[in-house]
Amino acid sequence: MITVKRIVSNIQAADLSAAKAFYQDLLGMEVLMDLGWIQTLGSGATMQVQLSVGMEGGSGTPVPDLSIAVSDVDEAYQLFLSSPFKIEYEIVNEPWGVRRFYVRDPFGKLVNILSHVDSTK
Repeated sequence: MITVKRIVSNIQAADLSAAKAFYQDLLGMEVLMDLGWIQTLGSGATMQVQLSVGMEGGSGTPVPDLSIAVSDVDEAYQLFLSSPFKIEYEIVNEPWGVRRFYVRDPFGKLVNILSHVDSTK
């Protein structure tokens, strides 16, 4: 039996440098691999393997192309408000225990930025 070790979302782009402002500068991801024609961004932390398949994104929203969990969604939201990237769904606490917002990346992908809500607070 095989074990899935990693799932990588691939985004087609004519200009790889356009990812820097969104994924590196605002979200703090690192370039893990750069072959000139493709870059892989991530973090040094261990990431879980997950794949979501949905008919909607929850709360009547479209299914996002990517979901990125961050340590502080409110800080991320403030960074994106002062950036050129368009917020598509305002920050909100969802009934299933996440606080999130949607934003478009430079390639037109809908990105769900989220943090899990700590129910002990």
